[in-house]
Amino acid sequence: MRLHLDDENPETFPALSKRAARRIIQRAWVLTGRERRVRQHLRSADFSTLWILEDWNFTWTVVFDGGRLEFDRRPTKRPDLTFTWQSAADFFAEIETGVRAAQGFQAEGDLALQRICEPVYKTFVKMLQALLRQPVDENGNSLM
Repeated sequence: MRLHLDDENPETFPALSKRAARRIIQRAWVLTGRERRVRQHLRSADFSTLWILEDWNFTWTVVFDGGRLEFDRRPTKRPDLTFTWQSAADFFAEIETGVRAAQGFQAEGDLALQRICEPVYKTFVKMLQALLRQPVDENGNSLM
């Protein structure tokens, strides 16, 4: 599935607005936080991450707090680790393929924490892929 992100041909790809993307990403983090393997993996984790899609000026915070994930739409002031994609197209291409792009992505901060984030990120990618295929919440309401 390829996504239409404002500047692609809308006849070829389904549309995804910034608002819909925010809702779907937030829902994917909620579902990721409910996964037992993720909670067990993060039992002793205590740090914050900042996620940025530069071209959309879209940021969100994910806090890893002793087995729990907390999502916040606002950027944290002092993240331990920052993930930045130059464009939303880079980010969604990475989600679509499940493979981290060599270009267009940057991680900054305590890179040792990236090792802890990797299994969580893989679960997030799976959840986001599923939501992009069928963008509904737990009540069956559309996220788009």
